[in-house]
Amino acid sequence: MKFVKIIVFFVILAFIAGIGFFMVYPDVSKLKKENPKKTSFMEYREEEWRKKGKRVRLQKKWVPLSHISPYLMKAIIIAEDDKFWSHKGFDLDAIQKALEKDLEKGKFKFGGSTISQQLVKNLYLTPSKNPLRKAKEAIITWRLEKAIHKRRILELYLNVVEWGEGIFGIEVAAQHYYSKSASALSPQEAARLAAVLPNPRRYRPTGPSKYVEKRATIIYDIMVKRGIVVPEYEDVIKESVTLDINLPFDQSQ
Repeated sequence: MKFVKIIVFFVILAFIAGIGFFMVYPDVSKLKKENPKKTSFMEYREEEWRKKGKRVRLQKKWVPLSHISPYLMKAIIIAEDDKFWSHKGFDLDAIQKALEKDLEKGKFKFGGSTISQQLVKNLYLTPSKNPLRKAKEAIITWRLEKAIHKRRILELYLNVVEWGEGIFGIEVAAQHYYSKSASALSPQEAARLAAVLPNPRRYRPTGPSKYVEKRATIIYDIMVKRGIVVPEYEDVIKESVTLDINLPFDQSQ
């Protein structure tokens, strides 16, 4: 019995020490100015491909927030973390709803993650859903929110998030799926890109999936209701572009 108590004591001590370690490591303040070259999640995927004997090239290209379509930013926030600008790293309402769903299903998946939490998981951790990993994620997220402003968090997230097999970051995703830069994405394209994020390797923004279509429509409709997108204006812009393309070139000028 005494031996068991000693084991339990050291397990608890190791847990506390491990949590304490993440109170100071990693140095999240570096992210104020430094762009991460490769994330923990990218390395996790590379190891996964290696074990399966897959030859997948990791594609990524950094772009500043100013070179990303505002429609895409809005669509991502609507889809992934609607309280992003107001919370301190954690959406307590979303966590409560996720826990209620977990209790109903008898499974604990620790859902309700914010963009800040997802960024921390991508940068420093693994997809594991165990309590210790979630505790580390919570501590680093709290530190990240204190050290870095929201726009920088969003910029980091959009540049490292997975958008398909070997596709990381919005610039590569925009080029891969729509053959255009991230700055040129339309509201509809932004909504479809946001719609696949829960499972970007299963769903494609350009695919025929009913799930993607339904989720993208919901995101787009919210953008319209909030005045982010004015459908009539978008139609005028499209017509203007078409007219410009079809107009004959005046060689006398």
